[in-house]
Order: sequence, then structure tokens, then C-alpha cells
Amino acid sequence: MTIFRTPHRPAGAIHEDVDHTARQTNEPPSTPRTLSLRGVHVRYDDGFEAVHGVDLDVAPGEIVVLLGASGSGKSSLLRGIAGLEAVTQGSVNVGGVDVTRMPTFKRGIGMVFQDGQLFPYRNVGGNIAYGIAHMRRPQRQERVNALLRLIDLPGYADRDVSTLSGGQAQRVALARSLAPNPPVLLLDEPLSALDAILREDLSLQLRRIVTSAGVAAVYVTHDQAEAFRVADRVGIMHEGMIIDIGTRSELVNSAHSIVRQFLRAANPDDASVS
Repeated sequence: MTIFRTPHRPAGAIHEDVDHTARQTNEPPSTPRTLSLRGVHVRYDDGFEAVHGVDLDVAPGEIVVLLGASGSGKSSLLRGIAGLEAVTQGSVNVGGVDVTRMPTFKRGIGMVFQDGQLFPYRNVGGNIAYGIAHMRRPQRQERVNALLRLIDLPGYADRDVSTLSGGQAQRVALARSLAPNPPVLLLDEPLSALDAILREDLSLQLRRIVTSAGVAAVYVTHDQAEAFRVADRVGIMHEGMIIDIGTRSELVNSAHSIVRQFLRAANPDDASVS
């Protein structure tokens, strides 16, 4: 279960911040689509430091998955990147710009939450078009249709969102986040509310969609199988730090005993995890 140590922030405020980002962002395709973190710390008001000293680079079209136990700092790091929590030390660079002290709505970041949070008063097309209201109508409709094709839901623009399955709704939420063409996409356990069979299928679709969009993506999950299906690289988080990062084959041979123990705990019958 994800732990957020921010009781002073109402849950709806998170979505309001990111929705405002979608309304304001208009990143041109030529913007560098990279994410770079240097020495990032996140400390909460009660003095608890959830993230300390994280360095991370994510390339265009790459998906880095943050994997770790509850309380390891993975969601806190994601919130720090988004600006939903203050980075108390270090820097966050998005698309070639230092955004460390910028408010969320100026960062040009797309974000997908656990539950999608589609707007019930808008149809599918209206949800996807929410962040691109500045476009002229023909261009906006073209962008919506292109994204519907990307998520394998062509012709769904006029559908009521209440008629969508859980997997379809999450794909629409993903398309809405991609509509303003953000250089960076953050995904906070986007499949956790779905059943295991649907998660497996949708994780592969999600990987195809995100890499096709060419964004630098950071994806948080507690599910190891999902992590390795989705990721180009997996970062293992422990006590607020990324203690190792790499492919599955690299991590099972990690020099860090904590990483090997973590992988073995979830895969006790896997002989490749020594």
C-alpha cells in the first residue's frame, strides 16, 4: 500500500494540481524529452526524510520502474519529481530545464494515477482533449483520434466513460496525460486496481504506448513481475535510496545483498535469483 505522509493535503488537491498542469502545458515536439535527478532529497513537515540523495537519468522513450517495499520512498520520489512534494535538496531537470523550484503546473509533466480519475461529465474524447483546449478544433480532434488509435480504442471518442472497462479507462487516462505532449510521464501504480490477468495484458500495452510516445517515463509499482514486463530498467529502492538499477539479469547478479534478498523474497522458487 502506498504511504503518503501529507495529511495536510486533501487527496483531491493532487489531481487538481496535475489537471492544471494539463491545461497549461504546451510542450513542442522539439523539447528535449529527458528527466535528470541529482542528489534529490524529499523531507516532510514532520522531519521524516523519505528520499535522500537520489541520482537518476531517464532517456526519451525509456521506462524506468521504481520497485521497493512500502515505505521505501518510491512514491515520495515520484511526488518530488511532480512537484507535489518539495525537493528539499538536489535538483530535478525536465526536458532540459531545471524545474526544482517550479510549481507543478509549470513543469510540463504528465501523470497517471492508480484510479485514472476520468471526468464523469466528459465523454472519452472530452477527457483526452482536456489538456489541449488551446488547440484549434480540427487539430484537437486530430490529436484525440491519433491517441485513440495509439491506445487501441479508435472510434471511442463519443463513448460515455461509465461504459468503459477498468483497462479501457486506464488507457484513456494514459491518453489524456499524453495529449499535451509532455516530455516526462509519471505513473503511480496505474494498474494496481485491476485484476492480475488484466494487469499482465495491460502492462504490455502500456509499455508499447509509452515507448511509442517517446516520453521519459518513471513508473512506480510494488509488483515485481509487472515491473520487469514494463521496464527498460528497474531501480530498487530501499530506505529512500535507489541502491541498484538495471535489467532483471543485472539485478539478480547485483553486488548488493539487499537487492538479491528482495528479489528472492518475491521469487523463492526462481533458481536464477542466487
